[in-house]
Amino acid sequence: MSTPDPATEPHAFLQHLYQTAVRRALPLHNMAAHLPPVPKGRTVVIGAGKAGGSMAQAVEALWPADAPLQGLVVTRYHHIPPRPQGLAPRIEVVEASHPVPDAAGMAAAQRILQMVRGLSADDLVLCLISGGGSALLTLPAQGLTLQDKQRINRELLNSGADIAQMNCVRKHLSRIKGGRLAAACAPAKVVTLAISDVPGDDPSIIASGPTVPDASTCADALAILRRYGIELPGSVTHQLEQGELETPKPGDPAFDGHALHMIATPRQSLEAAAAQARAAGVQAYILSDEMEGESREVGKVHAALARAVARHAAPFAAPCVILSGGETTVTVRQQPAGTPRGRGGRAGEFCMGLAQALQGQSGVWALAADTDGIDGVEDNAGAFVGPETLLRGLSLGMRIEDYLDRNDAYGYFRKLDDLVITGPTYTNVNDFRAILVWAG
Repeated sequence: MSTPDPATEPHAFLQHLYQTAVRRALPLHNMAAHLPPVPKGRTVVIGAGKAGGSMAQAVEALWPADAPLQGLVVTRYHHIPPRPQGLAPRIEVVEASHPVPDAAGMAAAQRILQMVRGLSADDLVLCLISGGGSALLTLPAQGLTLQDKQRINRELLNSGADIAQMNCVRKHLSRIKGGRLAAACAPAKVVTLAISDVPGDDPSIIASGPTVPDASTCADALAILRRYGIELPGSVTHQLEQGELETPKPGDPAFDGHALHMIATPRQSLEAAAAQARAAGVQAYILSDEMEGESREVGKVHAALARAVARHAAPFAAPCVILSGGETTVTVRQQPAGTPRGRGGRAGEFCMGLAQALQGQSGVWALAADTDGIDGVEDNAGAFVGPETLLRGLSLGMRIEDYLDRNDAYGYFRKLDDLVITGPTYTNVNDFRAILVWAG
């Protein structure tokens, strides 16, 4: 596919870079080098995440046709990719809710836990992990109901807590996360294949690390809950205070002989997009693949950099593309009674903060989108920003400040027809942001 001309088709060019980043993270392109040999005993495939369906299909395509294979993987609703013609199904894939867990995800977690019990040292467990697995693989700790976990998840999502904080809490309130699934697989060997969606690619944070050691503690989880004012049943608070919900730690023999392979990361996708931009004659700079913070504020920082490039050719010279990744957060503002609920996710909120701070700067266009194709819980991956974004909004009676106040990025960019809509991509290496500075 030819690269659109950035000078005349800036939106199409930026979308091409996004699609390049997504393709780099597709499981079938990355898995073959990391598959272990066929074991003497059984091979059981388990897993959870937004890329679960495509990861399962990659295993089916790459695993020897004459070698036994079975298993169960859970993914988000509507995230099972079309099955390639001639590829026989050998791994069951089920769907559940994300980002708030549901009964389907709990049933899948129970089945997965039961599936790995009673294995032998000759057996192999292939665990396929990707972003979203924390919600999809839910099994509440003793004293918690599914309704409790749903409420806690919602409050964490709205609190502004970062992904490491949220998953620290999730690990300690679970019977399957934080290394507990690996312990249940003993004495079988566990090989975890992961697609990273977290800053720093820490495997204990991706999907709350069900098959890897966890260095965080009950005290850490309790401090996070208290910081954000999230209530627990008294019995569960007591268990955290007493350390009774502790997770398996580094050095635990439960992980002896296990292996972990990161088959796709945010950095790899950003580098692929950068290479594509350079091939089109546009210099590309990757700021970081680990950016965190409030989405709108991160947008303002990116805007300041883009304006400096456009106005002063510093620290980079135009034309150029500025790339970044990571996982920002959105603190949902309380609204007066009767006010319509805002719609949107991290990428859209970033774009609103960016547009507001760019102040209509000429020669600057941007795209921010989630690489799973879904920004929050909406049907868009993200949004576009251009020099005319604010003026076009005002011409339709929209002040961007009003939409920021109610976290309504979807409403703002939908009216401008500037949503990025791709549908599920069947992978997930988190936020992708690209700013094209063509001229000042």
